[in-house]
Amino acid sequence: MPNLVPAAARSFAIFEVFSREKRELSNSELARLLDLPESSCLDLLHTLTEAGYLMRTARTRRFYPTSRFQSIAEGLAVNDPLAAVAAEATEFLTGKTGETSLCGRLDGAHVRVTGFQESRYDLRYVLRVGKRLALHATALGKALLAVLPPEDAARQLRLRPLPKIGPKSETNLGELEKQIAEIRKRGWAYVEDEGGEGVTAIAVGGLVGSEPFAISLAGPTERFRRRNDEYLAAIEAARELVFPGAQKE
Repeated sequence: MPNLVPAAARSFAIFEVFSREKRELSNSELARLLDLPESSCLDLLHTLTEAGYLMRTARTRRFYPTSRFQSIAEGLAVNDPLAAVAAEATEFLTGKTGETSLCGRLDGAHVRVTGFQESRYDLRYVLRVGKRLALHATALGKALLAVLPPEDAARQLRLRPLPKIGPKSETNLGELEKQIAEIRKRGWAYVEDEGGEGVTAIAVGGLVGSEPFAISLAGPTERFRRRNDEYLAAIEAARELVFPGAQKE
């Protein structure tokens, strides 16, 4: 069985602190923020500085990340593994149903669409990869919120105003929190005329690695009502494909 290497976890935690604080930090400040002895923290900082991941100011002797870490992150993002997951999931869902399918990840107070497969029907839902959608008025967004712990989901919903986007958009925070709790138990989100009039969507969410991710079918409300059972079965099959072994509450 592999063993946890605390120094490796602490090294990444240092970069998380810099990302949160957005300023140069001294060894004593970092030790306090990381709850580490100053001597242990200084050893980590010295190692990262010697490796080129941190620099130290000449006068104040404070630390800050160099561009090396950013360059590595940008290189990894070019081959984002979620892109492959999104492509496979959307191809599977649209192949089974003929409807538009999409995938998304959290992006601040929104969902960013990371994958999209267009329906083969003349009357269909259309959007583009990269588009940002409302968390509170889409199946994709609600499925993502249901992946989060309840307190984190509530915090996400409070990041921005909750406008009425479609005729059935829910804008009451308490009601939305009840909906998310129900989705968490049921395992899938269903919205009708919330993100736009005449549009219905079904979505499921889960974790890819440690990142919340969701997949969805979207299309005309009338067709979704007629083929509801078929589409629910397809989205459940997609869950097993993308999030194997995931459990509902």
